Amino acid sequence: MTTSQSNKLSFLQRPEGNIAYTDAGTGPLVVAMPGMGDLRSTYDDLAPALVDAGYRVVVADLRGHGDSDTTFRTHGDDATGTDFIALVEHLGAGPAVLLGNSMASSAAAWAAAERPELVRGLVLLSPLLRQTGSPAMQKVLRGVFRVLLARPWGAAFWAAYYSSISKGRRSARHAEQVAEVRQSLRDPAHLRSFRDLAMVLDHSVVEARLSEVTAPSLAVVGALDPDFTDPAKELTWITETIGSRGVLVDEAGHYPAQQAPDVVVPAVLDFLAGLPDATEGGRNA
Repeated sequence: MTTSQSNKLSFLQRPEGNIAYTDAGTGPLVVAMPGMGDLRSTYDDLAPALVDAGYRVVVADLRGHGDSDTTFRTHGDDATGTDFIALVEHLGAGPAVLLGNSMASSAAAWAAAERPELVRGLVLLSPLLRQTGSPAMQKVLRGVFRVLLARPWGAAFWAAYYSSISKGRRSARHAEQVAEVRQSLRDPAHLRSFRDLAMVLDHSVVEARLSEVTAPSLAVVGALDPDFTDPAKELTWITETIGSRGVLVDEAGHYPAQQAPDVVVPAVLDFLAGLPDATEGGRNA
């Protein structure tokens, strides 16, 4: 499928398939990926603003999502983290700022721990940096996803769930975004890939590496995000754990860049403007 960001669609060859990405603008490199079950178009407000501000913005689809191949058999935060790393190396313009929403922010943090010399900074939107719930609960949830992300109802289920976690303000293009997501998942191969990811996703692989994350970071959490029992408390934990600058977005759920671009865009631009030169480093205070 295509989105408004796909006028210059390119592909990165990986061992199990190709990752689709767009490349716009010139300047310091920002590489972005959406969360699971989402598409590049999730950044249709944020990415153009970054390009206009003088950044080169590369936005990629996750494995098995959007225009990326559905041939991948390996999924998860660490697998996506290797895709971040491979993209930065392929583009030859690093170190880069890695930007992600939800599990893609988890993958960005993993990549920053794995290859710190390639990561100039992190923009973590709705970041899931630790595994919540007991192992037994995780097993139950995976069983639930196995059923709910099956045909013929899987696409409809996820579209409804996507809307349910967009609590608070709604983007003017919310209905269009949900329709794109649903249409993509009507393809059996896309739905299978998404289900495969949901079945293996385990953020403990990221949590174990957080002490190695030294890149400056911005963490943005919606105050109404139902993925967190207490969003404000989770944001405090994130800022204390990896030294992030934190922004709690009122009236926003799991997709703050979509729901509140008037808050997120200035916060991201301010963070990017304050980053040290590529030859410098260290955490934000």
